[in-house]
This record gives sequence, C-alpha cells and structure tokens, in this order.
Amino acid sequence: MDGGSLFLQQFINGLSLGSIYALIALGYTMVYGIVTLINFAHGDIMMMGAYAGYFVLVALGATSGGFAAALLVAMVFCGFLGVAIERLAYRPLRNAPRLNSLITAIAVELILQNMMRVLPFAGPDPKQFPALNVPAIVIGPVSIPGIKALVIIASVLLMLALHVLVNYTRTGKAMRSVSYDMQASSLMGINVNKTIAVTFAIGSVLAGAGGVLYASAYPQVDPLMGYMPGLKAFVAAVLGGIGSIPGAMIGGVILGIAETMTKGYGPSQYADAISFGILILILLVKPTGLLGKKRVIKV
Repeated sequence: MDGGSLFLQQFINGLSLGSIYALIALGYTMVYGIVTLINFAHGDIMMMGAYAGYFVLVALGATSGGFAAALLVAMVFCGFLGVAIERLAYRPLRNAPRLNSLITAIAVELILQNMMRVLPFAGPDPKQFPALNVPAIVIGPVSIPGIKALVIIASVLLMLALHVLVNYTRTGKAMRSVSYDMQASSLMGINVNKTIAVTFAIGSVLAGAGGVLYASAYPQVDPLMGYMPGLKAFVAAVLGGIGSIPGAMIGGVILGIAETMTKGYGPSQYADAISFGILILILLVKPTGLLGKKRVIKV
C-alpha cells in the first residue's frame, strides 16, 4: 500500500472511531451544558448498551435485522438507564456542592462495572461480539471495511437527528432555555426536572448506540470496555468545548483521526499518550475548547 492509500485508509478508520467518540462526547457535553455535571458514568452506560446489543444479537443472530434490533434495544435500554441514574443518584444532589455530584458519578461508574462483573449472564471475562457481515466498499486503491462505513453512516444520522431535535423542536428549545438559565426557565413554565431527565435520556441513547457501534467495529465486550472510550470521549468534549454540541462532534472526529494516524505512522502504544497530550495542549492554549465560550461569573 503506497503512502496516499495508507493515509486515506487511516483517515477512514479515524472517521469511524471519531464518530463513535463524538456520539459518546455528546452525552457529556449535553449534561454539562444544563447541570454543569461531568457524568463519569457515561462511558459505562455505553458499556451497558454494548451488552444489551450483544444479548439481542446472540438471540436473533448477526443479521441486518438483528443488528437493527440490537441498536434499537440498546438505545431504549440506555435511555431508561440514564433517566434512572439521574433520578436516583444526581437529582437529590443538584443543589449540593459540585464535588458531591462528581464523587457520586464515579461511584455510579464503579457500581455499573462491578455489577456486570458479578452478574452470571455477563461475568468478568470478555465475550466475542457477534460480527455483522457487511461487504467492503472499494474506492480505487482504498478498501473501506463495511462495518466501519456502517458505523460512520449510523453515527452521522444520529447526530443529524440530535441537531434537528435540539434546534427545531419544543423539547430542544426547552433544553436550550434551561441551559441558559434554569431559574428563569422554571418561572416561564418549563418543567426543569423533566427537561433534565430528557437530556440524560438523549445522551444515554446516543451512548447506547455508540456502545453497539464500538463493539461491532471492535468485536468484544467486557465490563471495563467503556472506561477508555469514555475518557477519550470526555477529552473530545473538552477539545471541542464542553457544553457545545457542534464542538463535541468536531472534537470526537479530531481525536479519532489523531489516534488512528498515530497508529498508522508511529508506535501504536503512543496513541493514548497523543490523545491525552491533545487534552493538555488545548487546556494550555485555549481552555474553553475550540468552540467553547467564556463564562462570566458575577460576584
């Protein structure tokens, strides 16, 4: 493979991985934009979605219909899981110091991980995710694996659906209003608790879809699989500007491409170091992220 073909191949791989990071990062940035909470359990919600998809595919088989059902079940399951976590763990601490919510998020993360480790139908050992047989797409000298093309297309469609929901629906307007001023929104008749719950649900739905897509591209599930993608999605959210939905999308794609280019042209063990190096660099150069805005705190 010549240099140009290798670059295009790694670029496609980066788009595939970056689109998954973007889906997960959207959950981080949406929740932070409304309640200024870093939900560190978000990567493990992705893991739960991957397991939900795994059980559906084991039952129905790795067919196109089975994959569609697995994606749908994972999204619905994670949506309800996100709402339950918000209601039971985060809502009672909404007016508490932020450190309390942060510690609670880490506790929820550990609970989800260890729950899947002890459940008899999951367990600590990795499981092979049923592989969907998708024919490769050949464009000149570049062969795009079918599953990676499917990941990119599905991710783009989900992000477009989120864009429409946030910008052109009453629910989206309520979410934007609460993110600007929670108290004023409440005075204007917006149900703040319901809006926050919907935000958690939408972010968790995207994480569930990201879990199935990630497990399809890297066919293995285990209770700790959400830890590193969750951290990198958080890096993507910070890179794009935490609280900015377009920023999370851009940050995810940049991070995915940077990671795959590192693996393609350098030692693969440096890929994680490059990802977190980008985080340090962006915090030093532009702490608000690429599309983030400075917040003015009035005394």
